[in-house]
Amino acid sequence: MQQETTAKTGGAAQGHLHPLTQVIREIYAVFHDLGFDVALGPELEDEFHNFDALNIPKDHPARDMQDTFWIKQSKEDAAANKIRQVLRTHTSPVQVRYMETHTPPFRIVVPGKVFRNEATDATHEAQFHQIEGLYVDKNVSMAHLKGTLETMFKKLFGDDVAIRFRPSFFPFTEPSVEVDMQWKGRWLEMGGAGLVHPNVFKAVELDPKEWQGFAFGFGIDRIAMLKFGYYDVRLSYTGDLRFINQF
Repeated sequence: MQQETTAKTGGAAQGHLHPLTQVIREIYAVFHDLGFDVALGPELEDEFHNFDALNIPKDHPARDMQDTFWIKQSKEDAAANKIRQVLRTHTSPVQVRYMETHTPPFRIVVPGKVFRNEATDATHEAQFHQIEGLYVDKNVSMAHLKGTLETMFKKLFGDDVAIRFRPSFFPFTEPSVEVDMQWKGRWLEMGGAGLVHPNVFKAVELDPKEWQGFAFGFGIDRIAMLKFGYYDVRLSYTGDLRFINQF
């Protein structure tokens, strides 16, 4: 195979996609078939889109310095009470921006880098990738959410996969659930989901009595680790070809 590839490219070995890119494209394909579009947004966000519009209280721990990379303001900006900026802590602000500029119904998935001010280890990084989804229409239910997520995980991991919901809490969804996937005989926590909170619709000037929706979010790095069988998230970011060339 290497000889054939070299011959076709005039003597230079052809490269290949990073495992995270492979997973992102596979997820794109799944949601394209389900009628979802891809939406992108800035990695440098303002406080309104990252927190306020998502119904996250002013005293929520996620706003603290230990969780968020805040951009230092000048004295002039602080005195003028300008909106503070952050490195986005999730890709949910893109959902807010999309709802501000589009009229429902719509379905989107939002991939991208996010940033958390936390210590790194085998399962945590200060920078990682998320994929989030948003579906807004009339008469949207938890059944629509579960069917969508079950389809996604079966496409990614095989038809033997099952999922379950556990009650949880997120400020931007109500009700909220943790999503577990049963795979290879064990239950694995994969991410969070729920129905869009009415306050989020109000923040983007949509009537929550007319529109409903579901949202979900998962770590792409965790999905890649499970699919490819490696167990340290930091390996994805080293640039070490001994790791990358395995995929």
